[in-house]
Amino acid sequence: MSKENISFTPKEYKQLFEALYTPLCLFAQGYLKNSEDSRDVVQDVFVNIWQKKIMIKDKAAAKSYLYTAVRNKCLDFLKSSYSKTKSQRLGMDIMHLEGESFFTREVLLVETSEKVDKALNSIPKKYKKVIKLGMRGLTNDQIAERLQVSVNTIKSQKKVAYRKLKLLLKNDIFHILLLFSL
Repeated sequence: MSKENISFTPKEYKQLFEALYTPLCLFAQGYLKNSEDSRDVVQDVFVNIWQKKIMIKDKAAAKSYLYTAVRNKCLDFLKSSYSKTKSQRLGMDIMHLEGESFFTREVLLVETSEKVDKALNSIPKKYKKVIKLGMRGLTNDQIAERLQVSVNTIKSQKKVAYRKLKLLLKNDIFHILLLFSL
């Protein structure tokens, strides 16, 4: 892979946008606590890259660049006069949001959530449904009632689902553990 500066072709730009728009919006929402503002910030970053034909060392660096650009744009937004009163009303501590540990935690959270969602989407629907209901806080009894099956069926489906997820996520366990230690 070449280390020279490159700009993206329209096709590469579209692929980058499609792959990272949603994760970047979730990331921005960790800062802004507002989905509409988050989408606006992420769109601004992508528009800026396209209009200015920003050069990035290599394609792998694009993801890192985008997370940093979105973070900076979120912080600028929070410091703007428009949102200062909103931030104060919400009790947001901008100094905390500027810290590297917050940035790292938010990136890990988004990346880990994507991996877990991908793993969940690859297991059979009946197991996925049981796990998703459990993630919403429902007990085995409540899940069994909702799905009209026995509690033992729910327990065995969870056991099978967790075994499958463990295999699918074994390479990502370090990131998951790191997220909970921050």
